[in-house]
Amino acid sequence: VGHAHPEVVAAVEERLIRGSHFAQPTTEVAEVAAELSARFGLPLWRFGSSGTEATMDAVHLMRAHTGRDLIVKAEGAYHGHHDTVRAGLGVPHAMSALTLEVRWNDPDDVDRVLVEHGDRIAGVLIEPVVTACGLVPPVPGFLEHVREVTRSHGVLLAFDEVKTGLTVGPGGATTLLGVEPDLVCLAKSLGGGLPAGATGGTEEVMDQIVSGSYLQLGTFNGNPLSMAATRAVLRVLDEKAYRHLDWLAERIDVGLGQAIDAWELPARVAVLGARGSVTFRSEPVIEYRDFLEVDQRYHRAAWLHMYNRGVFLLPWGRGLQWLLSVQHDAADADRFVEAFAGFGAALRG
Repeated sequence: VGHAHPEVVAAVEERLIRGSHFAQPTTEVAEVAAELSARFGLPLWRFGSSGTEATMDAVHLMRAHTGRDLIVKAEGAYHGHHDTVRAGLGVPHAMSALTLEVRWNDPDDVDRVLVEHGDRIAGVLIEPVVTACGLVPPVPGFLEHVREVTRSHGVLLAFDEVKTGLTVGPGGATTLLGVEPDLVCLAKSLGGGLPAGATGGTEEVMDQIVSGSYLQLGTFNGNPLSMAATRAVLRVLDEKAYRHLDWLAERIDVGLGQAIDAWELPARVAVLGARGSVTFRSEPVIEYRDFLEVDQRYHRAAWLHMYNRGVFLLPWGRGLQWLLSVQHDAADADRFVEAFAGFGAALRG
């Protein structure tokens, strides 16, 4: 919803004067849970303060429900900074060994891992649209295949919608793509700038919490300020808001395409709802290994060029990525396109 959206500011101010935290549920928690249930089709929700906590709870729930230890993720995907979904300095090798990787958009590789390790796998944790290497949607039938094969092996499926939830549509990629997971993880845009995370699930899986078998704990879970902001965000993001975002996205998509053609740039645009990316590669990126072939100097140079012209994008060089807000207008979209076209001219110059 952008920075300091008036409705978010008013909601937080009104809640703040009544108390900033009680370590107990408030009415906002119930209202937010009901709205998320309606949007994502999952009946039960728990809250935290970040995407890392949301995916961590999903992993814990999948292990608690199945009694299995292994987790599967896609190569190159980022799911937070807890041990299960990271490898490298600070993470014990014993923990890394509990996480297996599959190639995104490769159903045969998913089959291979599940056939080999299926009776030890608790769940598959994936983004329904990969966002760590530009914006990489699933090829037709891929998510449906993952859903079918996980069920056949008694493996749970969790969608990490920390980035795509609410930004690509009212019910995230879950509703947009029509594949039903057992768990969904949300954060980022959910809180309108305040720290908020959420994990939603089926009654069967979430019964681990309801029954007390798994304790989902956190002093700031369901913080009143974050929940007040989240409730306001969900009210703002109505059908009219998404029509506006789609209109802006199309305006940018067309403008960038024209600039790429005019300057004969080796680049491709991907747009989904309020989220989009430019990847400097002539061929489409289908999986993480494709992205490794991209010369990241293009992305870093484009980011700096646009920053110096008043367009502030994600500064990590993982493709040129952007996120629109309901407070952006046509002039903002045109400024974005103009800055990118200028980069094309400078590059060719």
